[in-house]
Formats: sequence, structure tokens, C-alpha cells
Amino acid sequence: MHQSILNKLSEIEKQHNITILHAVESGSRAWGFASPDSDYDIRFIYKRPAVEYLSLWEKPDVIEFMTAEDLDGSGWDINKTLQLLAKSNGALLEWLFPPVTYYTNPEFLAQMQDFAAQCFSPVATLHHYLGTTKNFMEVCDAEHVKLKSYFYALRSALAGKWIIDHNTIPPVAFAQLLPLAPHEVQQKAQQLLAIKAGQDEKYLHPREAVITNFLKEIIEYNRNNAAKLGAGHKINAQLETFFREEIQRA
Repeated sequence: MHQSILNKLSEIEKQHNITILHAVESGSRAWGFASPDSDYDIRFIYKRPAVEYLSLWEKPDVIEFMTAEDLDGSGWDINKTLQLLAKSNGALLEWLFPPVTYYTNPEFLAQMQDFAAQCFSPVATLHHYLGTTKNFMEVCDAEHVKLKSYFYALRSALAGKWIIDHNTIPPVAFAQLLPLAPHEVQQKAQQLLAIKAGQDEKYLHPREAVITNFLKEIIEYNRNNAAKLGAGHKINAQLETFFREEIQRA
């Protein structure tokens, strides 16, 4: 599948006259809890020819595609990417520290990771993960739950706790976040991971009180500790300079 993804990205470059700078896997396959029928969530950063940024007319800054092979692609123009980086966008931070990379320009990625560390806003990123966790709570409290919902909620909740406890960008892989949970939650999560690996996305699992109760507790923990977190540094001038230099590179 890796080569099929690279072929599709090459096709997208030609179709849209762009250069892809960085392409990764996102979603459950990157986080470590994919089902057999999980999509491939391909995320990428691209740039257009420099002259196109001088146009009078605003151009789309997102490219999306979906294929019959379950390749779900979404890419952001470098101008959109840098604007979101300045705001410590949680999704973008995950793209920049990925467990699964399809293609990257090493110099570009190193600079983006450096900018990410400077722009990182613990409070803004915590609220990103807190909002995600809360969005899943209604379905996680039902009598039967999609395991995908449990793991999306658990991962975002633990990422928020990581920020509070470590004041750093949280790791992307669920396995690196899970040790933050109590032992009984870790054990139950491991059991559910084994089940999810053999079930399709539609599988409904009886509600697990140990997971649901932990999610409620950690939402309160994350919410109550948000106020003590700081914001990121403003480096707009550096980002502007980098943008101008990058779009002029061959």
C-alpha cells in the first residue's frame, strides 16, 4: 500500500501543479489502533509555483481526494499551514511528529519542527484535545460503543493530560500516552485493542464502565488545570521569511 500511496501523491502533484513537501499517515493507523477495514488517512503539506502566490484571485488552500482503495487524502497549502502553525494547531502538530511518514523533505521538516516547538501553546493545544474528548463522550456513554470512539476519546484525553504533566507537545502514538492512565485502564485498553484489531469499524462493544468513568475524570482534570498553562511564542516574522524563501526554492 505504501507504493500505491506514493503513486497517488505523485498523481496529485501533476494534477494540481504542486510540490508536496511532507506527507504522513494520520488517524487510527498512525495512532496504533486500526481495524482491518480502517481507511488510510493521508495528510500532506504542499506549495504551488511562486508566481501563483502573486495572483489577484484567492486560490483554494486545501486539496482533498478519496479513492476506491480507501485512500482518504487531505493536504494544506504552505500558507495555510504556517498560519495554523502560528496558532499551535493540534492536528498540524501531529503531522509534524508522525509515526508513519510517506514522504518528506528533511530540511523542510526540521525547520517546521523547530517552529512548532517555538509556537507550541500548551493552553491552546490542550483545549483542542479537550474539545475532541468531550465530543465523543455522548457516544462513549451509550450502552454499546464503537471501539473507535473509545480510542479517539482516550487518546485525546491522555494527550491533554500529557500537556498538563509535561508541558510539551504530546506524542502521537497511543502506546506512548497510555502509561499515563491507571493500571486498570491500561489493562482494559489493551484488551479492547486486541478486539479492535480483529473487528471492522461497525463493531459495537458493550459499554466499559472503567473506560467511561476514567474519561469523565480526566476531562475534569484537564479542564481544571487548563488555566495554569501558558501560550506559545509569536514568531510571525520568522514564519513570513520562511514562507517567502520556501516558495522560491526549486
